[in-house]
Amino acid sequence: MNELKKYDINLNIKHGSLKLIDIPDLVARCKEKWYNQTLCRVNDCVVRLGILHGEFHWHKHDKEDEFFFVLRGKLLIDLKKKTIVLKKHRGYTVPRNVPHRTRAPKKTVILMVEAASVQPLGDNKRRS
Repeated sequence: MNELKKYDINLNIKHGSLKLIDIPDLVARCKEKWYNQTLCRVNDCVVRLGILHGEFHWHKHDKEDEFFFVLRGKLLIDLKKKTIVLKKHRGYTVPRNVPHRTRAPKKTVILMVEAASVQPLGDNKRRS
């Protein structure tokens, strides 16, 4: 099986402006181990919800930074020479062009803020 097919990544914008976003409801309804949903657009950026358990592949974004914020659980961000550990209510920005991999040892809920142009799979990965 193609490793990229194990991720449920939804780039459609789920909520427009002036709409309530109910994160606990979205989390409760999620059955996937690796789920990514674009929640809304804010100017030239998007806010994405990640519900994660397991690990993502190594990748990078050539032109965009990526911000991760943990709402529940623990997120590990592997960089080439170190691992960043984010617990609840902690955030971290991975600068553009920096290879990284995210991992969640248990079910973890995060928000990501990034340019709308970011391809979540990385700049050199495509779904087949």
